[in-house]
Amino acid sequence: MSALGDLARVRVQGFVKYEPQPGVTYPEVLIIDDPLRARLRSVALGVGGAMLGLITYVVLAPWVVTGVAGVFWLAEGSPSTFMPWAHQVTNTFSEPSGMVATQLGLATLIPISMALVLLVHRFHPRWLHSVQPGFRWRFAFVTGAVALLVLGAVWAISRIGQSWTVQPEPAFWGFVLAILLTSPLQAAAEEYFFRGYLLQAIHTTAPNSPWFGVVGSAAIFALMHGTQNLPAFLYRFVFGVLAGWLVVKTGGLEAGIAAHVANNVIAFGWAALSGTMVATRTTTATTWAELAVSLAGFAGFAAVAVVIARRMQVATTTPGVRFGATDEV
Repeated sequence: MSALGDLARVRVQGFVKYEPQPGVTYPEVLIIDDPLRARLRSVALGVGGAMLGLITYVVLAPWVVTGVAGVFWLAEGSPSTFMPWAHQVTNTFSEPSGMVATQLGLATLIPISMALVLLVHRFHPRWLHSVQPGFRWRFAFVTGAVALLVLGAVWAISRIGQSWTVQPEPAFWGFVLAILLTSPLQAAAEEYFFRGYLLQAIHTTAPNSPWFGVVGSAAIFALMHGTQNLPAFLYRFVFGVLAGWLVVKTGGLEAGIAAHVANNVIAFGWAALSGTMVATRTTTATTWAELAVSLAGFAGFAAVAVVIARRMQVATTTPGVRFGATDEV
């Protein structure tokens, strides 16, 4: 296993041509400090890489979803004609198999993002995790626990006056397993692509301010959710902006992933417990009141996550310049 790992590292390193400049923030990682020719190259790769990533996902994810659904369909004894069955379970989450297949399809955004950083931009994929570089597991676990507490409390408060009827889904434990195993992958995948690769790639086209990458990636994230009313669109857009702001302020994806995972586990967990999984999966609308409460929760978590990052002194810039706990990004 060690030999295989060493071989993989050598293969990856063979594609690496650039390293980030020292002391730069997360959005600036893919910018090359070279003459005009390299600057134009960065812009072209930023636009082209973003388009290539979206196209690759649109082509690859359905194959993964169909393949995983096919395995479940065979395991269940081919209960009906495959394609109508697969379409129904993946689009409505009427069965745990539909959730697993769909969320594993979304998880393809992780290898897609890493491949783009390595093969298109020629940087090591470890810079996609954070400016450390690498994934900061301790920070992720701490912010994950805080996200569950903060977002869970806000969600509970938002339900005051509503029904708390417990009527578990028929396949409740199957849903619990699907949520615990695949929701973190799905949430992390969206963060890796939208707040990770896409934010960095868009930033290369307008490097004077991180907000172009933050807002641009958030807009694409919201639009990718398809048909939705205005509050639902703004919910996803503003969440994307807050998650992007967290990336800039904390130097990595961990806090955004924590918020995304906590949100999805709470939403789908209650859906499984209350028998509303199909309704939760297929909803395309939210109210202005729900929008305000949810975004207040995300904003509160983001503020706490930044404080935690400073207390833990997590890196907010690439190695080369030391920043103290009170320095601004």
